[in-house]
Amino acid sequence: MAVPAGLFLGPMLVAIAFGVSGARLSMHRQVFRFGQGCVGLLVAHSVTWAVLVCMAHSWHMMLVATFITVALSALVGLGTVRFGGIPGSTAAWGTAPGAASAMVSMAEENGADARVVATMQYVRVVCVVMIGALVSHLLGATPGNGAASSPAVMQSPNLFDTALSVGVVLFGMLVGSRMPAGALLMPLLLGGALQLGGVLTITLPAPLLAFAYGAIGCYIGLRFDRQTVRYVWKRLPTMIAGAMALIILCAACAWVLAMAMDTDFLSMYLATSPGGLDAMAIIAVETHADVGLVLAMQTLRLFGVILTGAFCARQIIRMTQA
Repeated sequence: MAVPAGLFLGPMLVAIAFGVSGARLSMHRQVFRFGQGCVGLLVAHSVTWAVLVCMAHSWHMMLVATFITVALSALVGLGTVRFGGIPGSTAAWGTAPGAASAMVSMAEENGADARVVATMQYVRVVCVVMIGALVSHLLGATPGNGAASSPAVMQSPNLFDTALSVGVVLFGMLVGSRMPAGALLMPLLLGGALQLGGVLTITLPAPLLAFAYGAIGCYIGLRFDRQTVRYVWKRLPTMIAGAMALIILCAACAWVLAMAMDTDFLSMYLATSPGGLDAMAIIAVETHADVGLVLAMQTLRLFGVILTGAFCARQIIRMTQA
């Protein structure tokens, strides 16, 4: 259908259909992490000295945008509790923007219902990805030719550069195994540093990147199995409404920030969207948006959510119990 990030979106939708239909399928987490590493290295290709200088000049606006997004998620969490009947402890973790896997594990450690939290997180990711692709299309973004649209992808790649690039992905996965989104962030940081130093020419064969996109899409889609959907069925409209409210609020924030920072709305929309870092990076690369801006703001929010998640959850629980 030539939609933005189609090689990611298509497998995700098919995986959701299989999961909800009762198919007993699962994807090994290391395959998903390898896909994240490939996307991280792909994004690293966009890390140049000019991008870093631009980010350094706009750091204060990025910090403000991160704070606003986290505050909006807390507001939506309160609304979900007040009007949707979802317990405060669950809503607090389920509405946190980004870092879905980290939020699920932290919610479980703090006594929240991990199944509902996981469903809220991944329902929002699906909504963000679908709407992100739609917004990109409506704004006239030209979708790339599948995974081959990035300059880092070569149809006849140099074998040495390809082997070194895959080695950076694998090493980054290993080093980042104990940090949130480490499988994506460490290859990104390592690849970016090696590229800036002139050591590495990032090269990824198109079939490998297509596999990476599909692996991430399938892993997210297969989270929606029949048992989980049946368990949360009555709460599902509230979850979708909460996700849509957060997306709309973040889009309004993006419109204001785009004018303030004199950048295009699509890049700012993707940068502030409350979805996963990997999904937004894929859409940004495929639609030729400002990948540096999207990457910087999504990464900043990722760490902001992880560092403040427990505090925000406690405040939401306290306010809903008052």
